[in-house]
Amino acid sequence: MKLIKYILPLWLGILIYTLFSILRGPVGTSAYDQLEVEREKLTANMNSLKLINRELENTRDALMYDKDTIMVYARELGYRLPDERFIRIVGFAEVQRERTEPGHIIRAVQPEHISEKAIKICAFFIAFGSFLCILIPDVLQNRADFFYRKDEKEQRQKEKERKRKVYSPSQEEEQPQAS
Repeated sequence: MKLIKYILPLWLGILIYTLFSILRGPVGTSAYDQLEVEREKLTANMNSLKLINRELENTRDALMYDKDTIMVYARELGYRLPDERFIRIVGFAEVQRERTEPGHIIRAVQPEHISEKAIKICAFFIAFGSFLCILIPDVLQNRADFFYRKDEKEQRQKEKERKRKVYSPSQEEEQPQAS
């Protein structure tokens, strides 16, 4: 029972380390949730880029195969056919073609977490503190036993030696021979 009491802080340290690692560690659930949010942002960005890509492909196809589209673009740039004349009205701004936005760069953010080293240090100090909380009352309660065990062992050994001397059959046999 006494050994289990002193192993308990070790298990407590392991439990704290495991819980912190699972909940707030670099590969824990909170980091995983943050990565899921980043994944959703990147997926939305990919979908918008696909939409922009489809629009640009449609514009390219129209320029390659449709003569009317080419004429509209040419007139916007100031070109004309040989038999056409332009009338310029002063005060009106030229029609500017709406540019397609190429998309946005989204930088991935590192998930916030507690470092592995900090988790280990925290678990160690909690285990060490709980060990001290168990050890100190034992030391104070059994102070004499704890500090004077060496003397008790020596006394027990002396008593055992006395008992051996008193009951030793070899000494009984030696005594008559010496007389």
